[in-house]
Formats: sequence, structure tokens, C-alpha cells
Amino acid sequence: MMDEKGVQKRIVRFIETNIDGRLSVENALRRVRGMSFMFSNAVVNVSGLGGKIFGELSDEEIKKLEDIVLNPKKHGIPEWLYNRRSDPFDGKNKHLTASSLELTQKIDINEMKKLKSYRGVRHILGLPVRGQRTRSAFRKGKTIGVKRKKQGGA
Repeated sequence: MMDEKGVQKRIVRFIETNIDGRLSVENALRRVRGMSFMFSNAVVNVSGLGGKIFGELSDEEIKKLEDIVLNPKKHGIPEWLYNRRSDPFDGKNKHLTASSLELTQKIDINEMKKLKSYRGVRHILGLPVRGQRTRSAFRKGKTIGVKRKKQGGA
């Protein structure tokens, strides 16, 4: 976004995120939580704004990008790029960003905890969820070391 004097903006507000205006459009979109490299490339290709600087975009171009990100199906972005396919609650393919993504992740984790699934129990205990080994890693905040017996004098 340019101000009245034609100078590029330093910080641009885009989908609940403050983005550095000096970045290219491709890299600026990746600063939004939930936007991957492939999805941001698809948005740039659909919008036709590739090669521009994010701080130099007009308000209309920013609104166009927001519409593409929030309604990707309407603009022809393939569903395999979405970050929430086959939602367990309604079965639809969605692409979530920013606070809606964080809220959905918290709801999913709380649902797993409530069901007492394996992943839910691991979340409750603060242990790794995806099968990593725990002998040497993930020791932060827990008791470290071995308690030794007192040496008895002979």
C-alpha cells in the first residue's frame, strides 16, 4: 500500500497479521499462519501479482489477495493444497488461516484429550505425540539424572 506521496508502507496488516512491506508478495503471504510455500505460489499465480513488493500494492490488490486466500475454491485453487481436508466435523475441505487455524487446532487437541486417545494422553502428559524416542530428547522440565544412594563408610 502506498501513501499519498507514493512511498511504500513499512508494515501492512493482512489477515490478522502484520507483514513487512519490503517483502515480495510470495514471501509476504508465507508470513501468515497457515500459508505454505505451495499455497502462496498458487495465490500469487491466480492473482497475477507475482514479482511485486507487498508494501507497494494498492488497497484493491490487498482486498483481492484476501478474497483469494479466504475463498480459494471460488478462485480455482486445487483442494489438495488446503491445510484441512475432510474436516472431521462436517467432512468438507477447508483452508484455515491465522486465528481460525489456532482455534481449530486447540479444539482438535481438546477433543483428543477428552476421548483419551493415544495422542490425547500424550498431549496430557506433555510427551511427544508422533512416535519420537524419549530416552534422550524431550527432557526439558522433567527430572533429569539419577538419584544416587548415600555411600556407606566401611
